[in-house]
Amino acid sequence: QVQLVESGGGVVQAGGSLRLSCAASGRTFSIYTLAWFRQPPGKEREFVATISWTGDSTYNSNSVKGRFTVSRDNAKKTAYLQMNSLLPEDTAVYYCAAARASLAVTPADYSYWGQGTQVTVSS
Repeated sequence: QVQLVESGGGVVQAGGSLRLSCAASGRTFSIYTLAWFRQPPGKEREFVATISWTGDSTYNSNSVKGRFTVSRDNAKKTAYLQMNSLLPEDTAVYYCAAARASLAVTPADYSYWGQGTQVTVSS
């Protein structure tokens, strides 16, 4: 079992940066693949980035490639999403998720979810 809590969201101007954190509880955090998804207003939840349990492998969606970086610190049971060069279309609720599957990109592959944190990018 893993419980996830996101933080770090807020309002930022286009071109700015934010770093989201995902704090986990549970003894088996280190063996889970972690991912970030987002849900823009009125749209379906979409994949953003994922990182393997070792942290050695990552995969980003094309829409954030080169701008967002996913990382994790298993000793701190925390995952991060560094978001740079933010665009208004990045506005969404951002969710952290955990799964046993390796580098999965669909929400259905993830068993554990946080409550989400709002990111708003103003133009």
